Amino acid sequence: MQASTNDHKNHLILTGDRPTGPLHLGHFVGSLRNRVKYQHQYEQYIMLADAQALTDNMDDPAKVHNNVLEVALDYLAVGIDPAKSTIFIQSQIPELTELTFYYLNLVSVARLERNPTIKQEIILRNFERDIPAGFLTYPVSQAADITAFKATLVPVGEDQIPMIEQTNEIVRRFNRLVNKDILVECQALVPEIGRLPGIDGKAKMSKSLGNTINLGASPAEIKAAVRNVYTDPLHLRVNDPGHLEGNVAFIYLDAFDEDKTGLQAMKDHYVRGGLGDSVVKARLEGILQDLLAPIRERREEYAKDRGQVLQMLKEGTHKAREIAAQTTDEVKAAIGLKHF
Repeated sequence: MQASTNDHKNHLILTGDRPTGPLHLGHFVGSLRNRVKYQHQYEQYIMLADAQALTDNMDDPAKVHNNVLEVALDYLAVGIDPAKSTIFIQSQIPELTELTFYYLNLVSVARLERNPTIKQEIILRNFERDIPAGFLTYPVSQAADITAFKATLVPVGEDQIPMIEQTNEIVRRFNRLVNKDILVECQALVPEIGRLPGIDGKAKMSKSLGNTINLGASPAEIKAAVRNVYTDPLHLRVNDPGHLEGNVAFIYLDAFDEDKTGLQAMKDHYVRGGLGDSVVKARLEGILQDLLAPIRERREEYAKDRGQVLQMLKEGTHKAREIAAQTTDEVKAAIGLKHF
């Protein structure tokens, strides 16, 4: 279900990322550029989900710790303004863990295993039956995050909608249990442009798959990545007719090329034959170089004062914790856990 966003004033957004590595073009298309827009329209909270990242990175917690600040730098570089969006660190708000503990009693293991998103992620990570309990229950943790802030809109891709549905199941069950409307249901806010495929043609651009173009990529790294972008394996000679379906170069151009008329002319030429992949990739590289250069420069500038970035995170986390603590108090009172 995609949310109606006509009444901006009454909506609160919760969104965020797992800090397991640098952010990339997939994040930019799927969430980051929308966050820049949303911060002028809604109250927005952006979470660095470091605790959730440990559900499948507990063997390397340093990776998560080290990337908290790196992802925050990416946020600032793309234009997220901490004066308009509250950026906070999940692990520094213990109330989120407390809410998760209570909500776990409202969900069965069988229900968690039926969650389509969880099932797909288990396959992707080759867990089979050796599933970390924290990973299996992360929909409950996500429900705690969302409900702690009483978020009404949660930006997600189509594949994450089952997570929103499970959150709302928990909300309804809790409210029925206490016979009060303590928690608030949320709606999925699905972006117009969905997930970008990886440069290798895989369905998902992912840090773990190594098929990304990072936001902080150097000009040489961008050039090398575009050179390896998957196109049409049947387009062996310049004069061969080319195919657009599954052609990552054109998928990226659709996402980033603002000259839609010129792009359509290039598509038509490619399909009828006579246009080489090198010409298409040259156009794509130029667009990506222009897009990422200012982001990279702003990132480098913010990185000169990491202490100031950390202070920004500390202030955002303090603000977020006050809100989460208020919701947790309401939940505890409703289930009889406020003894004095």
